[in-house]
Amino acid sequence: MDNGKGVDAGLRRELGIWSAVSIVIGTVIGSGIFLVPHDMIRHVGSPTALFGVWICGGVLSLFGALTYAELAAAMPEAGGEYVYLREAYGPLWAFLYGWTQLLVAKSGSIAAIATGFSLYLTTFIPAFDRVSYTVRLPIGPGGGPLELRYGQFFAMALILALAGLNYLGVKLGARVQVTITAVKLGLIAAIIAIGLGSAHGSVANLASSIPVAGGVAGFFAALVGALWAYDGWNNVSMVSSEIRNPQRNLPRALIFGTGAVIGIYLLANLAYFYVLPAREVASTSRVASEMMRRIFGNGGAAAVSIAAMVSMFAALNGSILSGARVPYAMARDGAFFKAVGRVHPDRHTPGVSIIVLCGWAALLVLSGHFEALYDCVMFASWLLYGMTAAAVIVLRRRRPDLIRPYRVIGYPAIPVLFVLGSLGVVCFTLRQAPRESLLGLILIFSGLPFYFHYKRRFSR
Repeated sequence: MDNGKGVDAGLRRELGIWSAVSIVIGTVIGSGIFLVPHDMIRHVGSPTALFGVWICGGVLSLFGALTYAELAAAMPEAGGEYVYLREAYGPLWAFLYGWTQLLVAKSGSIAAIATGFSLYLTTFIPAFDRVSYTVRLPIGPGGGPLELRYGQFFAMALILALAGLNYLGVKLGARVQVTITAVKLGLIAAIIAIGLGSAHGSVANLASSIPVAGGVAGFFAALVGALWAYDGWNNVSMVSSEIRNPQRNLPRALIFGTGAVIGIYLLANLAYFYVLPAREVASTSRVASEMMRRIFGNGGAAAVSIAAMVSMFAALNGSILSGARVPYAMARDGAFFKAVGRVHPDRHTPGVSIIVLCGWAALLVLSGHFEALYDCVMFASWLLYGMTAAAVIVLRRRRPDLIRPYRVIGYPAIPVLFVLGSLGVVCFTLRQAPRESLLGLILIFSGLPFYFHYKRRFSR
């Protein structure tokens, strides 16, 4: 049991409760709040049904946060889920989780956010959308030539710049996270207030609808979109070894942060549908921009682009801050390159791990394949989420002696419901995208040769 002083030599507990909460909120709220309602309404047809999906996805995420809170308070170590899977199921599943995060899930997320930031920036700098160089080989998306745009190089530079910032110190990275998250929340609050107070809005829009197939398939398709927007609430557990008083602050950050995100998403969608009817939300991929354009013209749409970039900047910094702790934890266990487990003697950050994660993410930006790779691991990611939640039950039986400063309320119903929800997402994804799901499993299990190599070396 950790006594709160830190179990990882060199890392320091320098993050307070607001830093932890800002990692949760800042990492979760990225571009999804501005884009996802467009896809969701096309699956469920009406704002009422869409709100039901948002609430269902939020409750499922909150159940996950409540469950993870017990694990985080009991084992406040760097790596989060890597540690929980190791303790519950052994080192193999922990390694496969870490491998997935480094190879695709976290690195692909970082690449996607940085690219999204550069795409929004083209609103103000159109030259970023120009092709800088074309690689005339069939290695681009769809098997065509690979076109390298100026915006991609900017996205790579942004990733590496934030890597450097987080390399300099966790306290510095956390200060940036708190500041940018506060600015982001202020901008989103302004968008919500403008929408709900607009003379262009009408309550009748909330009762509008469009014809869709709907049904169970439509509900799950919309739920996948909502869960993508909610994804990231678990990231704060990855920096557990650097949070002060983790037994108290980790559960608070997970629960309060996730609850705040649910409220923000519901209010934002209420503003969207107050101003825009269902058919207009379904016809535009940039819902927030269209709402503000309706009220203020093109200047309003440009303001949303700025808010989106601030939002994605916070999500990007939070992803780098938290994600680099997973390869570090693997290396500390002897399951990855030894150098990745080093802590900078003066900065007290896992510097090599930050460089490795961000360097790989930058290469994924250049490849143009990160979105396809990220889609492939949706199936496996939720499989691992469900396994992590089930670890609460496994460890209650296997480790009754483990000190648990926080115990999940409603045990075992809350963990079981989250596991069942995860299983539903896994089954739906497997049914709707069997090829991508199979490729995701292949990517994950491609780490097995590395695992057995490091296992033999560590044994020697």
